[in-house]
Amino acid sequence: MPELPEVETVKATLENLIKGEKIQDIDILYAPIIKGDPEVFKKRLIGQTFRKFKRRGKYLIFELDDVALISHLRMEGKYFVQKRSEPIFKHTHVIFHFESLMDLRYDDTRKFGRMELRELSDEEIKGLGQEPLSDDFNEEYALKYLKNNHKQIKALLLDQSFVAGIGNIYADEILFSAKIHPEERTLKLNPKDIKKLVFFTKEILSKAIEAGGTTIRSYTSSLGVSGRFQMNLRVHTKEGQMCPVCGSKIIKKRVASRGTYLCPKCQRLKK
Repeated sequence: MPELPEVETVKATLENLIKGEKIQDIDILYAPIIKGDPEVFKKRLIGQTFRKFKRRGKYLIFELDDVALISHLRMEGKYFVQKRSEPIFKHTHVIFHFESLMDLRYDDTRKFGRMELRELSDEEIKGLGQEPLSDDFNEEYALKYLKNNHKQIKALLLDQSFVAGIGNIYADEILFSAKIHPEERTLKLNPKDIKKLVFFTKEILSKAIEAGGTTIRSYTSSLGVSGRFQMNLRVHTKEGQMCPVCGSKIIKKRVASRGTYLCPKCQRLKK
């Protein structure tokens, strides 16, 4: 699933390619992708121009003339900018035709992605926590949030109401760098642990954005732009390989219902 760095890469790529493009027509080939009436969706967007591009957690927010388009890629969603004359892919479900004769095409193998229209004054996505790269995601915020929390720390990192945009890949990398066991209960974390957690969250996500995100399994960012951060992964998908810090074998186990990679020596559970 695309996480914050991948969505940020998609946002930046699309902003570079379709900002200022005017929608001439829309083909909706799989209606459930659209939240609400597909015909209202088309009627509202046709004639509108892409003006601004934002990201909130794992959501893309496209601002047009007088409406916002909210897009969540979910598991397999991808955007492609192609010439109108090019063949349509098997899993293309929504096509925005531009006056320039280019298309913005939404492709989604599993069909889990969703698009929704909002007023420009109503873009806030409810239930999302702080942006991890913002100044508001800090030690004070984390300590306050964790004070009465009994979750395992990996489950908390995956909880979008705590911090928006982190998924399985980056949770593993953050916890490894912070030397925190993914099953550690949040109540056992001390201020030093919290400081490391916040620091490495920001560092790893920033580096991943610089590298264009991570390509795992079938995920690639828009236009086939594959992220390069997968070359820097230290534990995720490295089961059986040597820990880059201590040389122990990296193991995989189930934590928070997700396949989780860790070093049993560097990331010890507290007694």
